[in-house]
Amino acid sequence: MFPEFEVVPAVDMQDGQVVQLVGGERGTEKTYGDPVEAAQRWVEAGAETLHLVDLDGAFEGERANADAIDAIHEAVDVETQLGGGIRTAADATDLLSRGLDRVILGTAAVENPDIVAAISEEYPGTVMVSLDAKDGEVVVSGWTEGTGLDPAEAAARYEELGAGAILFTDVDVEGQLEGVRTEPVRRIVEAVDIPVVASGGVATIEDIQALKDAGAAAVVVGSALYEGRFTLAEAQRAVDEA
Repeated sequence: MFPEFEVVPAVDMQDGQVVQLVGGERGTEKTYGDPVEAAQRWVEAGAETLHLVDLDGAFEGERANADAIDAIHEAVDVETQLGGGIRTAADATDLLSRGLDRVILGTAAVENPDIVAAISEEYPGTVMVSLDAKDGEVVVSGWTEGTGLDPAEAAARYEELGAGAILFTDVDVEGQLEGVRTEPVRRIVEAVDIPVVASGGVATIEDIQALKDAGAAAVVVGSALYEGRFTLAEAQRAVDEA
């Protein structure tokens, strides 16, 4: 998993369309068309991994974009990781048995930490625990509910339970194209030995480099790529040459 630093395009889906939300708030979305076309475009641009999110699933607790996700799997041949609406070990293992490379668990992992161990025992290294933070606190249910959990402390706990990676999303800067904050990422990197994937706020290639310097193993990029701030090839080349 992420043997070298990787820039990973996001394909966030809502109502069957690719969207990007600002600050995780429903109603702020900007739409970018068909998910399969987006996935194919990123793969053609050089993506080795796709970050898929069922936003309806994240908010409603039940996967709603399964058809689009299945179609993406049919259309591309790269690693895929999926989050949003995966609430049970059975859901996760079904997806993994059908060829998904990683499942991303947020709300489910917070509400039932043992789910991480259960899935990891059957499919080692495939669970990416999503720790989304707002005001320094882990939030769940589509970023709408606080938990009181410190992200770094939570990351260490999930590593002990068998998580293969941590996805850290800085909700306070998510989708705003105003830059990243590296200190929260650095804290989590220092707390665990498994890969930490950063997400939220990337506006420039310099932001990606800053997250790499903070110790992230990969960075998920959404709005900046869809808005043409830079190309995927430009971003990957810049961090590879740095």
